[in-house]
Amino acid sequence: MIKTTYFHRVHAQTPTRFWINNVTRNEARMAIEAGAIGCTQNPSYTWKMIKSPEEEPYVLEILDRILETEKDDNEALVKLQRELVAKIAEIFMPIYEESNGRNGYVSIQGDPFKEDVDSILRFARFNRQVGPNIMVKIPVTKDGLEAIKILAAERVPINATEVMAVRQALDVCEIYEKAVKGMKDPAPMYFSHIAGIFDEYLQNTVKNNRIDISPDALWQAGISVAKKVYRIVKEKGYRVGFIGGGARGLHHFTEMVGAECCVTINWKGTADVLIEQDPPVVQRFLQPTPESVIDELLEKVEDFRRGYLIHAITPEEYEHFGPVEYFRNMFEEAWTNARDFIKNRRKHINS
Repeated sequence: MIKTTYFHRVHAQTPTRFWINNVTRNEARMAIEAGAIGCTQNPSYTWKMIKSPEEEPYVLEILDRILETEKDDNEALVKLQRELVAKIAEIFMPIYEESNGRNGYVSIQGDPFKEDVDSILRFARFNRQVGPNIMVKIPVTKDGLEAIKILAAERVPINATEVMAVRQALDVCEIYEKAVKGMKDPAPMYFSHIAGIFDEYLQNTVKNNRIDISPDALWQAGISVAKKVYRIVKEKGYRVGFIGGGARGLHHFTEMVGAECCVTINWKGTADVLIEQDPPVVQRFLQPTPESVIDELLEKVEDFRRGYLIHAITPEEYEHFGPVEYFRNMFEEAWTNARDFIKNRRKHINS
């Protein structure tokens, strides 16, 4: 008999669903046993697996085989990432099959240094070859939106990511609705609102600029944007799913409970802690943020204003929006580290 966890109780009592992020093979299995019904991986994933004592031998076995025929280090990394994610997709496949394709998706993103339309399309189509439960992950930038329009029309399941602003989410929803208009049974689309990274970026901004603001107000910033996005999407009846991501604290899951959404968190430090603590299931998400909190954030933190107000940012600005750049820089650093590792591994094999 499977032990009932906090996440099983969340699923039983609320519409909120648990997804796991950047997992090893063993973590994927433990997460599923604990109630996870989906998985997200990002461009940091391969580097995380390389550094994992548990997974490194397995990674090297796959990498050495790839290096026998692939001469380009970056392409070797693209192929390595796909093979690693393919195994996770295999682990989640029974959920996909049992749910008739509603759950069990595993998302994968391309090279964070190559995010023009053509490159996004190439990575997406390449990665989709892995299997039916692969969901392609695309950043919500001007080029990303164009790629999303094309892939949605091709019935490709999409996770539109790096959403830090209300406007980004609404643009994704509008593009999806137009792309699948008149289509019977279109592929699912989600957008990932990255509340945790948004909060981390704002906290750094406040500290670096010595902004005098209530810690209580700052703590609510990312969730406040999530609540506004959620409300508008529901009011407009968009058929796009909501994923909460980028968790930097337990509250980035617990404060989302009650929303009809998926929340993706890491196993170590978040999912395992919530299972151990086994807190009460309390639905807080539909409680509105106090106007005094919103007013203070709008007045004192410019990037919150740009994220919260619908007309404070444009698609041309998404790529260079502070929280988006901050998140992408993490991916670029991890991708560079993984590529350097591959370069050195090639030298080692050839020496």
